[in-house]
Amino acid sequence: MATTGEVAAMRRAVALARAALGSTNPNPAVGAVVLDRTGEIVGEGQTQPAGGDHAEIDALIAAGDRAQGGVLVTTLEPCRHHGRTGPCTGAIVRAGIKRVVYAVGDPHDEAGGGAEVMRAAGVEVEADVLVDDALVDLEPWLLATRRRRPHVTWKYAATLDGRTAAADGTSRWITGPESRRDVHRLRLQSDAVLVGIGTVLADDSSLTVRDWPTPNVPTERQPLRVVVDGKARTPLSSHILDDSAPTMIAVGATADERRLKALAAAGAEIVEAPGADGRVDLGALLTRLFDRSARLLLVEGGARLAGSFIRERLVDRVVGYYAPALLGAGPPVLADAGIPTIGAAVRLEICDVTEIGGDVRITTDIRANGR
Repeated sequence: MATTGEVAAMRRAVALARAALGSTNPNPAVGAVVLDRTGEIVGEGQTQPAGGDHAEIDALIAAGDRAQGGVLVTTLEPCRHHGRTGPCTGAIVRAGIKRVVYAVGDPHDEAGGGAEVMRAAGVEVEADVLVDDALVDLEPWLLATRRRRPHVTWKYAATLDGRTAAADGTSRWITGPESRRDVHRLRLQSDAVLVGIGTVLADDSSLTVRDWPTPNVPTERQPLRVVVDGKARTPLSSHILDDSAPTMIAVGATADERRLKALAAAGAEIVEAPGADGRVDLGALLTRLFDRSARLLLVEGGARLAGSFIRERLVDRVVGYYAPALLGAGPPVLADAGIPTIGAAVRLEICDVTEIGGDVRITTDIRANGR
Protein backbone atom coordinates (compact mmCIF):
# COMPACT_ATOMS: atom_id res chain seq x y z
CA MET A 1 0.00 0.00 0.00
CA ALA A 2 1.28 3.47 -0.87
CA THR A 3 2.71 5.45 2.03
CA THR A 4 1.50 8.88 3.09
CA GLY A 5 4.58 10.39 1.47
CA GLU A 6 3.95 8.54 -1.80
CA VAL A 7 0.33 9.70 -1.91
CA ALA A 8 1.48 13.29 -1.33
CA ALA A 9 4.03 12.85 -4.11
CA MET A 10 1.31 11.57 -6.44
CA ARG A 11 -0.76 14.69 -5.76
CA ARG A 12 2.27 16.73 -6.73
CA ALA A 13 2.73 14.61 -9.87
CA VAL A 14 -0.90 15.24 -10.85
CA ALA A 15 -0.31 18.99 -10.46
CA LEU A 16 2.83 18.78 -12.61
CA ALA A 17 0.90 16.90 -15.29
CA ARG A 18 -1.87 19.51 -15.31
CA ALA A 19 0.66 22.29 -15.75
CA ALA A 20 1.96 20.52 -18.86
CA LEU A 21 -1.42 20.28 -20.62
CA GLY A 22 -1.20 21.64 -24.14
CA SER A 23 2.58 21.37 -24.33
CA THR A 24 2.97 17.62 -24.84
CA ASN A 25 0.55 16.69 -27.64
CA PRO A 26 0.25 14.15 -29.12
CA ASN A 27 1.89 12.58 -26.07
CA PRO A 28 -0.04 12.53 -22.78
CA ALA A 29 0.67 15.13 -20.11
CA VAL A 30 2.34 13.17 -17.31
CA GLY A 31 3.89 14.25 -14.02
CA ALA A 32 6.57 12.39 -12.03
CA VAL A 33 8.30 12.78 -8.66
CA VAL A 34 11.39 11.00 -7.28
CA LEU A 35 11.71 10.36 -3.54
CA ASP A 36 15.09 9.43 -2.06
CA ARG A 37 15.67 6.71 0.54
CA THR A 38 14.40 9.01 3.32
CA GLY A 39 11.21 9.99 1.48
CA GLU A 40 12.41 13.48 0.54
CA ILE A 41 11.51 14.83 -2.90
CA VAL A 42 14.74 15.05 -4.89
CA GLY A 43 13.42 15.30 -8.44
CA GLU A 44 10.33 16.45 -10.31
CA GLY A 45 9.45 16.18 -13.97
CA GLN A 46 6.73 16.51 -16.57
CA THR A 47 6.38 15.39 -20.16
CA GLN A 48 8.37 17.63 -22.48
CA PRO A 49 7.17 18.70 -25.95
CA ALA A 50 7.01 15.87 -28.50
CA GLY A 51 10.46 14.44 -29.09
CA GLY A 52 11.68 15.50 -25.64
CA ASP A 53 12.00 13.53 -22.42
CA HIS A 54 9.09 11.79 -20.77
CA ALA A 55 8.16 12.88 -17.25
CA GLU A 56 10.00 9.99 -15.59
CA ILE A 57 13.25 10.80 -17.36
CA ASP A 58 12.85 14.48 -16.57
CA ALA A 59 12.44 13.65 -12.88
CA LEU A 60 15.34 11.18 -12.82
CA ILE A 61 17.67 13.73 -14.40
CA ALA A 62 16.68 16.24 -11.73
CA ALA A 63 17.27 13.68 -8.97
CA GLY A 64 20.66 12.51 -10.22
CA ASP A 65 22.48 10.06 -7.93
CA ARG A 66 19.93 10.64 -5.17
CA ALA A 67 17.47 8.47 -7.10
CA GLN A 68 19.50 5.36 -6.15
CA GLY A 69 17.37 3.20 -3.85
CA GLY A 70 14.48 5.64 -4.05
CA VAL A 71 10.87 5.69 -5.23
CA LEU A 72 9.51 7.00 -8.52
CA VAL A 73 5.91 8.26 -8.42
CA THR A 74 4.22 8.92 -11.76
CA THR A 75 0.70 9.53 -13.07
CA LEU A 76 1.04 7.04 -15.97
CA GLU A 77 2.63 3.60 -16.14
CA PRO A 78 6.21 4.02 -17.43
CA CYS A 79 6.58 3.03 -21.08
CA ARG A 80 8.62 0.05 -22.27
CA HIS A 81 8.97 0.84 -25.97
CA HIS A 82 11.43 2.66 -28.21
CA GLY A 83 9.69 5.66 -29.79
CA ARG A 84 11.17 9.10 -30.30
CA THR A 85 12.90 8.45 -26.98
CA GLY A 86 14.10 5.29 -25.26
CA PRO A 87 11.95 3.25 -22.85
CA CYS A 88 11.42 4.78 -19.43
CA THR A 89 11.54 1.35 -17.80
CA GLY A 90 15.19 0.87 -18.74
CA ALA A 91 16.17 4.29 -17.39
CA ILE A 92 14.33 3.57 -14.14
CA VAL A 93 16.17 0.29 -13.63
CA ARG A 94 19.55 1.85 -14.49
CA ALA A 95 18.92 4.67 -12.02
CA GLY A 96 18.61 2.16 -9.21
CA ILE A 97 14.99 2.96 -8.35
CA LYS A 98 13.71 0.28 -5.94
CA ARG A 99 9.99 1.05 -6.14
CA VAL A 100 7.63 2.61 -8.68
CA VAL A 101 4.15 3.93 -7.83
CA TYR A 102 1.84 4.91 -10.68
CA ALA A 103 -1.79 5.95 -11.06
CA VAL A 104 -3.02 4.84 -14.50
CA GLY A 105 -2.06 1.92 -16.70
CA ASP A 106 -0.88 2.66 -20.24
CA PRO A 107 -3.36 1.25 -22.81
CA HIS A 108 -0.96 1.61 -25.73
CA ASP A 109 -0.10 -1.71 -27.40
CA GLU A 110 3.58 -0.90 -27.68
CA ALA A 111 4.16 1.31 -24.64
CA GLY A 112 1.97 -0.57 -22.17
CA GLY A 113 3.24 -3.41 -19.99
CA GLY A 114 6.00 -1.41 -18.37
CA ALA A 115 5.01 -2.63 -14.91
CA GLU A 116 5.81 -6.24 -15.77
CA VAL A 117 9.14 -5.26 -17.30
CA MET A 118 10.13 -3.44 -14.10
CA ARG A 119 8.95 -6.27 -11.84
CA ALA A 120 11.02 -8.71 -13.88
CA ALA A 121 14.03 -6.46 -13.24
CA GLY A 122 13.44 -6.59 -9.47
CA VAL A 123 11.63 -3.26 -9.04
CA GLU A 124 8.64 -3.22 -6.68
CA VAL A 125 5.59 -1.75 -8.47
CA GLU A 126 2.25 -0.48 -7.16
CA ALA A 127 -0.56 0.68 -9.48
CA ASP A 128 -3.85 2.61 -9.17
CA VAL A 129 -2.72 5.17 -6.59
CA LEU A 130 -5.00 8.26 -6.83
CA VAL A 131 -6.17 6.92 -10.18
CA ASP A 132 -9.32 9.10 -10.25
CA ASP A 133 -7.27 12.26 -9.68
CA ALA A 134 -4.92 11.43 -12.53
CA LEU A 135 -7.75 10.45 -14.88
CA VAL A 136 -9.23 13.95 -14.83
CA ASP A 137 -6.55 15.07 -17.27
CA LEU A 138 -5.40 11.74 -18.71
CA GLU A 139 -8.76 10.24 -19.67
CA PRO A 140 -9.21 12.12 -22.97
CA TRP A 141 -5.83 10.89 -24.21
CA LEU A 142 -6.54 7.38 -22.94
CA LEU A 143 -9.88 7.23 -24.73
CA ALA A 144 -8.35 8.45 -27.97
CA THR A 145 -5.62 5.81 -27.74
CA ARG A 146 -8.07 2.98 -27.06
CA ARG A 147 -10.55 3.93 -29.80
CA ARG A 148 -8.05 5.22 -32.33
CA ARG A 149 -9.93 8.44 -32.94
CA PRO A 150 -9.54 11.83 -31.30
CA HIS A 151 -11.34 12.64 -28.07
CA VAL A 152 -13.94 15.20 -29.16
CA THR A 153 -14.93 18.26 -27.12
CA TRP A 154 -17.81 20.35 -28.42
CA LYS A 155 -17.68 23.95 -27.23
CA TYR A 156 -20.36 26.60 -27.62
CA ALA A 157 -21.43 29.96 -26.20
CA ALA A 158 -25.09 30.83 -25.64
CA THR A 159 -27.59 32.93 -23.77
CA LEU A 160 -29.36 31.39 -20.79
CA ASP A 161 -32.24 30.40 -23.07
CA GLY A 162 -29.89 28.55 -25.41
CA ARG A 163 -29.52 31.02 -28.30
CA THR A 164 -26.21 31.44 -30.10
CA ALA A 165 -27.26 34.60 -31.95
CA ALA A 166 -30.12 37.08 -32.13
CA ALA A 167 -32.97 36.82 -34.63
CA ASP A 168 -31.15 39.27 -36.94
CA GLY A 169 -28.05 37.06 -36.92
CA THR A 170 -25.86 39.23 -34.66
CA SER A 171 -23.80 37.21 -32.19
CA ARG A 172 -20.81 39.32 -31.10
CA TRP A 173 -20.51 39.21 -28.27
CA ILE A 174 -22.85 36.88 -26.35
CA THR A 175 -20.32 36.04 -23.65
CA GLY A 176 -17.81 38.30 -21.96
CA PRO A 177 -14.06 38.69 -22.56
CA GLU A 178 -13.13 36.26 -19.78
CA SER A 179 -15.10 33.43 -21.40
CA ARG A 180 -13.69 34.22 -24.84
CA ARG A 181 -10.21 34.15 -23.39
CA ASP A 182 -10.90 30.79 -21.75
CA VAL A 183 -11.71 29.34 -25.17
CA HIS A 184 -8.08 29.96 -26.10
CA ARG A 185 -7.13 27.66 -23.22
CA LEU A 186 -9.24 24.92 -24.82
CA ARG A 187 -7.59 25.56 -28.17
CA LEU A 188 -4.15 25.43 -26.61
CA GLN A 189 -4.87 22.03 -25.09
CA SER A 190 -6.17 20.64 -28.41
CA ASP A 191 -4.36 19.13 -31.36
CA ALA A 192 -6.99 20.34 -33.80
CA VAL A 193 -9.88 22.82 -33.87
CA LEU A 194 -12.78 22.03 -36.20
CA VAL A 195 -15.55 24.18 -37.66
CA GLY A 196 -18.02 23.88 -40.50
CA ILE A 197 -18.12 25.98 -43.64
CA GLY A 198 -21.06 27.93 -42.21
CA THR A 199 -18.93 29.22 -39.35
CA VAL A 200 -16.13 30.17 -41.75
CA LEU A 201 -18.52 32.15 -43.94
CA ALA A 202 -20.27 33.83 -40.98
CA ASP A 203 -17.36 34.62 -38.64
CA ASP A 204 -14.11 34.36 -40.65
CA SER A 205 -12.23 33.45 -37.47
CA SER A 206 -8.54 32.57 -37.53
CA LEU A 207 -9.05 29.79 -34.91
CA THR A 208 -5.60 30.32 -33.41
CA VAL A 209 -4.39 30.51 -29.81
CA ARG A 210 -3.82 34.17 -29.04
CA ASP A 211 -5.10 35.21 -25.62
CA TRP A 212 -3.73 32.57 -23.29
CA PRO A 213 -0.26 32.44 -21.70
CA THR A 214 1.90 29.59 -23.00
CA PRO A 215 4.97 29.43 -20.72
CA ASN A 216 5.65 25.72 -21.34
CA VAL A 217 4.47 25.50 -24.92
CA PRO A 218 6.66 26.00 -27.99
CA THR A 219 5.71 29.38 -29.42
CA GLU A 220 5.32 27.90 -32.89
CA ARG A 221 2.73 25.35 -31.76
CA GLN A 222 -0.79 26.05 -32.95
CA PRO A 223 -3.59 23.50 -33.31
CA LEU A 224 -4.43 22.23 -36.77
CA ARG A 225 -7.41 24.15 -38.16
CA VAL A 226 -9.99 21.88 -39.78
CA VAL A 227 -12.93 22.97 -41.95
CA VAL A 228 -15.74 20.58 -42.81
CA ASP A 229 -16.53 21.89 -46.27
CA GLY A 230 -18.22 19.29 -48.47
CA LYS A 231 -18.33 21.46 -51.60
CA ALA A 232 -15.03 23.33 -51.06
CA ARG A 233 -16.67 26.73 -50.63
CA THR A 234 -14.03 28.18 -48.28
CA PRO A 235 -13.16 31.67 -49.61
CA LEU A 236 -9.53 32.08 -50.60
CA SER A 237 -9.46 35.30 -48.58
CA SER A 238 -10.45 33.54 -45.31
CA HIS A 239 -8.33 34.14 -42.23
CA ILE A 240 -8.31 30.38 -41.74
CA LEU A 241 -6.00 30.15 -44.77
CA ASP A 242 -3.38 32.53 -43.39
CA ASP A 243 0.09 31.30 -42.39
CA SER A 244 -0.44 31.52 -38.62
CA ALA A 245 -1.33 27.81 -38.35
CA PRO A 246 -1.76 24.78 -40.63
CA THR A 247 -5.21 24.22 -42.15
CA MET A 248 -6.99 21.10 -43.34
CA ILE A 249 -10.14 21.26 -45.46
CA ALA A 250 -12.27 18.12 -45.52
CA VAL A 251 -14.36 17.78 -48.66
CA GLY A 252 -16.95 15.42 -50.11
CA ALA A 253 -17.30 13.69 -53.44
CA THR A 254 -18.94 16.63 -55.24
CA ALA A 255 -16.29 19.25 -54.49
CA ASP A 256 -15.24 21.22 -57.57
CA GLU A 257 -11.78 20.21 -58.74
CA ARG A 258 -10.78 23.78 -59.60
CA ARG A 259 -11.72 24.92 -56.11
CA LEU A 260 -9.66 22.13 -54.59
CA LYS A 261 -6.61 23.14 -56.60
CA ALA A 262 -7.04 26.77 -55.63
CA LEU A 263 -7.37 25.93 -51.92
CA ALA A 264 -4.33 23.68 -52.08
CA ALA A 265 -2.38 26.47 -53.79
CA ALA A 266 -3.41 28.75 -50.91
CA GLY A 267 -1.71 26.37 -48.49
CA ALA A 268 -4.57 24.16 -47.32
CA GLU A 269 -4.22 20.42 -46.88
CA ILE A 270 -7.12 18.82 -48.75
CA VAL A 271 -8.61 15.64 -47.30
CA GLU A 272 -11.31 13.74 -49.17
CA ALA A 273 -13.78 12.04 -46.82
CA PRO A 274 -16.84 11.47 -49.00
CA GLY A 275 -20.12 10.74 -47.25
CA ALA A 276 -23.74 10.67 -48.32
CA ASP A 277 -25.22 13.49 -50.45
CA GLY A 278 -21.87 15.15 -51.03
CA ARG A 279 -21.27 15.62 -47.31
CA VAL A 280 -18.17 14.80 -45.33
CA ASP A 281 -17.99 11.46 -43.51
CA LEU A 282 -17.16 12.65 -39.99
CA GLY A 283 -16.06 9.23 -38.75
CA ALA A 284 -13.61 8.87 -41.62
CA LEU A 285 -12.34 12.38 -40.98
CA LEU A 286 -11.68 11.57 -37.31
CA THR A 287 -9.70 8.51 -38.37
CA ARG A 288 -7.58 10.68 -40.67
CA LEU A 289 -7.00 13.15 -37.85
CA PHE A 290 -5.91 10.38 -35.47
CA ASP A 291 -3.49 9.07 -38.09
CA ARG A 292 -2.15 12.60 -38.27
CA SER A 293 -1.38 12.43 -34.50
CA ALA A 294 -4.42 14.42 -33.37
CA ARG A 295 -5.59 13.01 -30.04
CA LEU A 296 -7.67 15.93 -28.74
CA LEU A 297 -10.16 17.66 -31.05
CA LEU A 298 -12.12 20.81 -30.24
CA VAL A 299 -15.31 21.33 -32.26
CA GLU A 300 -16.35 24.98 -32.45
CA GLY A 301 -18.84 24.67 -35.27
CA GLY A 302 -22.47 25.78 -35.32
CA ALA A 303 -25.72 24.01 -34.52
CA ARG A 304 -25.89 21.87 -37.69
CA LEU A 305 -22.35 20.55 -37.40
CA ALA A 306 -22.82 19.88 -33.68
CA GLY A 307 -26.06 18.06 -34.48
CA SER A 308 -24.20 15.82 -36.92
CA PHE A 309 -21.52 14.99 -34.35
CA ILE A 310 -24.13 14.22 -31.70
CA ARG A 311 -26.22 12.16 -34.13
CA GLU A 312 -23.21 9.99 -34.92
CA ARG A 313 -22.27 9.78 -31.23
CA LEU A 314 -18.84 11.27 -31.84
CA VAL A 315 -18.86 13.80 -28.97
CA ASP A 316 -17.17 12.92 -25.68
CA ARG A 317 -17.23 16.23 -23.78
CA VAL A 318 -19.45 19.30 -23.96
CA VAL A 319 -18.30 22.71 -22.71
CA GLY A 320 -20.98 25.38 -22.66
CA TYR A 321 -20.41 29.05 -21.85
CA TYR A 322 -23.68 30.65 -20.72
CA ALA A 323 -24.24 34.39 -20.57
CA PRO A 324 -26.92 35.74 -18.19
CA ALA A 325 -29.00 37.08 -21.08
CA LEU A 326 -32.25 36.18 -22.83
CA LEU A 327 -33.11 36.51 -26.53
CA GLY A 328 -36.27 34.44 -26.99
CA ALA A 329 -35.52 33.97 -30.69
CA GLY A 330 -32.55 33.21 -32.88
CA PRO A 331 -30.59 30.07 -33.76
CA PRO A 332 -30.41 27.38 -31.05
CA VAL A 333 -27.28 25.75 -29.67
CA LEU A 334 -28.05 22.40 -31.29
CA ALA A 335 -29.87 21.49 -34.50
CA ASP A 336 -31.51 18.15 -35.30
CA ALA A 337 -29.40 15.41 -33.73
CA GLY A 338 -31.67 12.50 -34.58
CA ILE A 339 -33.22 12.27 -31.11
CA PRO A 340 -36.97 11.57 -31.50
CA THR A 341 -38.07 11.11 -27.87
CA ILE A 342 -37.03 12.12 -24.36
CA GLY A 343 -36.02 8.53 -23.70
CA ALA A 344 -33.37 8.81 -26.42
CA ALA A 345 -31.86 12.00 -24.99
CA VAL A 346 -28.08 12.08 -24.76
CA ARG A 347 -27.41 12.21 -21.03
CA LEU A 348 -24.46 14.17 -19.71
CA GLU A 349 -22.48 13.95 -16.49
CA ILE A 350 -21.62 17.32 -14.97
CA CYS A 351 -17.88 17.52 -14.30
CA ASP A 352 -17.46 21.18 -13.45
CA VAL A 353 -19.44 24.40 -13.05
CA THR A 354 -17.34 27.57 -12.88
CA GLU A 355 -18.19 31.27 -12.96
CA ILE A 356 -15.99 33.09 -15.46
CA GLY A 357 -16.35 36.83 -15.37
CA GLY A 358 -20.09 37.37 -15.64
CA ASP A 359 -20.72 34.04 -17.37
CA VAL A 360 -20.96 30.40 -16.28
CA ARG A 361 -18.95 27.57 -17.84
CA ILE A 362 -20.45 24.08 -17.58
CA THR A 363 -18.27 21.10 -18.46
CA THR A 364 -19.96 17.75 -19.00
CA ASP A 365 -18.93 14.32 -20.22
CA ILE A 366 -20.96 11.89 -22.29
CA ARG A 367 -20.58 8.55 -20.53
CA ALA A 368 -22.17 6.33 -23.16
CA ASN A 369 -19.25 6.29 -25.59
CA GLY A 370 -17.52 3.10 -24.51
CA ARG A 371 -16.13 4.13 -21.14
